[in-house]
Amino acid sequence: MRVVAVRVKPGASRARVGGRHEGVNGPALVLAVQERAVDGRATEAARVALAGALGVPRSSVSLRSGAASRDKLFAIKDPPSDLDDRLARLLEGA
Repeated sequence: MRVVAVRVKPGASRARVGGRHEGVNGPALVLAVQERAVDGRATEAARVALAGALGVPRSSVSLRSGAASRDKLFAIKDPPSDLDDRLARLLEGA
């Protein structure tokens, strides 16, 4: 299992994955989602977006902490061997 720190920006005009935010959990991947932060909708949209951006099944991504925060930690079950490379590209904004 691998833990990934993210910074969620709910209510964005368009969904986007990429960029770096120096957050409470260290460098975090920025996830802009269109859903509002109501009833966990933005968190679920972030989970789905993260899975898509990393090329892993949605079922392998779960929230570890930060349900009510913009700074979240997601656990990736059975991460691919090149996960670090994928994350590095996304953190650079690619």
